[in-house]
Amino acid sequence: MSAPVMIAAGKVGPNAIIQLADVLADRLGLEERAAALRAAGLAHYLLRDPERMTDEREAAALHRVVQARQPHDWDELSWEAGERTAEYLLEHRIPEGAQWVLRRLPPAWGARLLLRAIRAHAWTFAGSGGFSARLEPGAVIIAIAANPIAMPGCPWHRGVFTRLFEELVSPRVLVRHERCCAGGEEACTFHIGWT
Repeated sequence: MSAPVMIAAGKVGPNAIIQLADVLADRLGLEERAAALRAAGLAHYLLRDPERMTDEREAAALHRVVQARQPHDWDELSWEAGERTAEYLLEHRIPEGAQWVLRRLPPAWGARLLLRAIRAHAWTFAGSGGFSARLEPGAVIIAIAANPIAMPGCPWHRGVFTRLFEELVSPRVLVRHERCCAGGEEACTFHIGWT
């Protein structure tokens, strides 16, 4: 009998953990933040947030724990964490000059350039999942095959995409989550449209 083949887990940006933990602290208190981190097996982040790319399984575990512990509010908490992740990216990762240009372009052009940046850094939120994207008239379609942090409706991803596209492409953005790995689909797909 041969040994099982171990596939290395992918890495995701630390904000998939940091921002959700911070939302828990701000909305439900430090005790709930600590309890959720412990329940997810992430007690090592109680005193110090992750500083580097983290194992995607850690992010997935925290998102699942929040869903289990907060069955009525988890999607709202996750969405807010996604928005905060986008705000972090806007403040620390996307240069102000690039933001200035994107905001002044016609939405289709801005979306094309933003999508190029997202594609280059997709591993930060897609981990080992396969990222693909395409432009359509008035929309971007993003797919993450085998999304390692898929949750029903993927509110964290929708929060990230909504905030980024609202800030940089058009103030009127609607992100629809059309398919989900959490529901058995091969890929999570997001339709990001603007008017």
